Amino acid sequence: KYLRSADDPGPMNRELTVWSAPSVFVYGLTEKFTLFGIVPYLDKSMDMTTLAGRQTRGVSGLGDMRFFARYTLGQWDKPGETLRLTPFIGLEVPTGDDDQGDSLGRLPPPLQLGSGSWDPIIGTVFTWQTLKRQFDTSISYKFNTEANGFAFGDVLNLDLSYQHRIWPRQLGKGVPGYLYAVAESNLIWQNKNEVSGIRDANSGGTSLYLAPGIQYVTKRFILETAVQLPVIQDLNGTALENDFIVTAGFRMNF
Repeated sequence: KYLRSADDPGPMNRELTVWSAPSVFVYGLTEKFTLFGIVPYLDKSMDMTTLAGRQTRGVSGLGDMRFFARYTLGQWDKPGETLRLTPFIGLEVPTGDDDQGDSLGRLPPPLQLGSGSWDPIIGTVFTWQTLKRQFDTSISYKFNTEANGFAFGDVLNLDLSYQHRIWPRQLGKGVPGYLYAVAESNLIWQNKNEVSGIRDANSGGTSLYLAPGIQYVTKRFILETAVQLPVIQDLNGTALENDFIVTAGFRMNF
């Protein structure tokens, strides 16, 4: 994932760049109960204007890991069609460093590799899939807790995804894979951060992204890429807005 944020409403002309490479491991304990583990590698840098001139601050390394458990609560199958309802719970654990610094002092919390806090996550996913198309919707809520006198605002996500098979148009024997056009929307609400129990007026807000993409699916692996483009960014104060986010993924079944 590549994130670029350069639309700074404040006087520091901040420009944020984040590269992240999460490794996601999935294991099905049973047909209905699945475990997930996410290990992210992060590279963050921010250019800003200070009294001493233009400065660059940044850090790279492993971030906070996430662990999830998902259960298929409902499954309704027909020939060539399935409906599934799968709630999940998760926990983000503080495995990333949260006390990194440079010549200017300690890095601000958004530039740290980790938050230092233990953060629960709950949500659910609904999927409808046929041989030609797939529709997914998910809602999740992340409870960000306090660490070192700082707490990121809680985050609510509402995601919609539609995938339509564009090749091959007709199914038959010997098809090596399937090419899907993907359209996603991501609605994100984040509460204000808190510093020593006081809310930061320059944080939090609501964002809506549209993400066109493409996906190639075979029996053994999946290749996919998408670009998240902001449609609405109703952020508080001088909170930094995102320009775009590019994602690319590779999945392999073992």
